[in-house]
Amino acid sequence: MTSTVVVLDADHPEGVLADPGVPLVRIDDQGLTRGDGVFETMRVVDGQVQGFATHHQRLEASARLAQLPAPSAERCRAAVRTALAHAAPGGDGGLGAEHSVKVVVSRGTPEGGPWSWVVVSPVPESTFRQRREGVAAVLLPRGHDPAHDSGYPWLLPGAKTLSYAINMAALRHARSLGAEEAVFTAAGRRVLEGATSSVVCARVRDGRRVLVTPEPSHGILPGTTQATIFGAARRDGWELGYGPLYPADLMAADAMWLVSSVRLAVPVHTLDQQPLPVDPELTRLVTGWLAAA
Repeated sequence: MTSTVVVLDADHPEGVLADPGVPLVRIDDQGLTRGDGVFETMRVVDGQVQGFATHHQRLEASARLAQLPAPSAERCRAAVRTALAHAAPGGDGGLGAEHSVKVVVSRGTPEGGPWSWVVVSPVPESTFRQRREGVAAVLLPRGHDPAHDSGYPWLLPGAKTLSYAINMAALRHARSLGAEEAVFTAAGRRVLEGATSSVVCARVRDGRRVLVTPEPSHGILPGTTQATIFGAARRDGWELGYGPLYPADLMAADAMWLVSSVRLAVPVHTLDQQPLPVDPELTRLVTGWLAAA
């Protein structure tokens, strides 16, 4: 196994290196049996964690919504450093040695209570391939409009939880249709987000350079990668838009990406079996913004 694990619990609040080859999660752990927990995923390049503060803030926000204790930034950093010090060599996609870091907070067992762990893994070649070659995606109805969840805190709006069964089922369905990715839509086919990513589109017309993403206040998980892209684009003189977006907008864009912390900007070359334009120069620009963050 190429992953490295550090556990933070009541016995090891500062974190302790664990053997990933032996059982670490009890069979009655509520993170396992109920998906009752939260997590964050970060990218590491040449041993440096990208955007740690932003990710930890979102982890704390998710934990507050779920009424879970998140490890402090200091303890989380220390656990990540320990895991990286014992990690296998990072993957090589041309941007340095890359690892992914996943920080998980679980409700734990009824007797033991909440606990956390950090997993560090080399970024696989499949991720680099998607960056290079892009993906085909399909639009799938989300089933309800998550914008309606904002007034009901028990629905955990905006929390990045372990309950990803629907997201994984959407990806399996997309693959059964010959695609690799799924993009959720709400009522009226308003575009929401990818199953494990944010949606960003570019429009370059008559000297105007515009980046657009679905409106973040309408039931969409705030995307740290999308925010980094928009911050860099603003400094570079781009106009920014926040939806609403519909399928016709995606089809009319000059480039569309699914963006996330580890995969960066993955171009979408086909949507619902219809070809989309792919602009390698724009993809290099967006990837460069993320690599420099």
